[in-house]
Amino acid sequence: MIKIVVDAMGGDNAPGELVKGAIEAVNERSDIGVILVGQEDVIKKELEKYKFNKDQVEVAHASEVIETSEPPVNAIRRKKDSSIVVGMNMVKKGEADGFVSAGSSGAILVGGQVIVGRVKGVERPPLAPLIPTKKGFSLLVDCGANVDARPSHLVQFAKMGSIYMEHIVGIKNPRVAIVNNGAEEEKGNALVKETFPMLKECKDINFIGSIEARDIPSGYADVIVCEAFVGNVILKLYEGVALTLVSQIKEGLMTSLRSKIGALLIKPALKETLKNFDAAKYGGAPLLGLKGLVVKCHGSSKSIEVKNSIIQCISFKEQAINEKIAECLAVKENIEE
Repeated sequence: MIKIVVDAMGGDNAPGELVKGAIEAVNERSDIGVILVGQEDVIKKELEKYKFNKDQVEVAHASEVIETSEPPVNAIRRKKDSSIVVGMNMVKKGEADGFVSAGSSGAILVGGQVIVGRVKGVERPPLAPLIPTKKGFSLLVDCGANVDARPSHLVQFAKMGSIYMEHIVGIKNPRVAIVNNGAEEEKGNALVKETFPMLKECKDINFIGSIEARDIPSGYADVIVCEAFVGNVILKLYEGVALTLVSQIKEGLMTSLRSKIGALLIKPALKETLKNFDAAKYGGAPLLGLKGLVVKCHGSSKSIEVKNSIIQCISFKEQAINEKIAECLAVKENIEE
């Protein structure tokens, strides 16, 4: 059984949606064990609402909570009994196979590197969410961990992203592109111009050149490489446009009797189409390049994203992604099973 620690106190909807998502995961999969970490009395009160196999669910007490407004480094150092620190220490000690949290992004990024630790050879672990496209989905790497990345970091992002897409998603020889303000090789800022030829020379990735933001939703590339400032803007704009479009479509369909009748006719097909563009179905964003698995969910995550984040940990563990990353970077590192 694969054991996943869930930070029950992290995020806007904690502990309710976090506990609910954990229970949905264990009720769907018998090969998952969940450790809910946080304030024990609060978690147990939430658990009373559900029916589940008690052999699959544990509660680990953590008296403190790291708030999103706290400086990440200070919070990790001072709040040793916080749900994030306690949960990550379980992964570090091999008591759990992964850690899922919707809590403070900064604390998760700092804790991942300081507590869980980087795979030897990894310069900067990136956050890598799957984003929906016309052809399925693509991996956006980095979306929030490294706002001042160097060219060598982006090359590693490309390699780690390729490993993830090939072994977790099942895409052979995934297409890698770097975000740019034009398709031409000479376009871009200093970072892109310096990174482009390095990616071009990289033999272990399928680099296809630049990708403009407008081509991302079409599924032009499987792995989309950028530094975190650009990646986070892309991700947030993606989400905002999607919410606005859905809202406008619903509003438009309710403007007249004719449109309401039409809405009833197209509702099943529209609902199925929009479901493919729901980012929650893909789970959270793994922090690639760590010695253990750390997954960051949206702060506003509902139970469906929490559940899918837990389930995605199974493939990550079974496919030994950390080991493959170490091997790809030509580093011999002993990584605990």
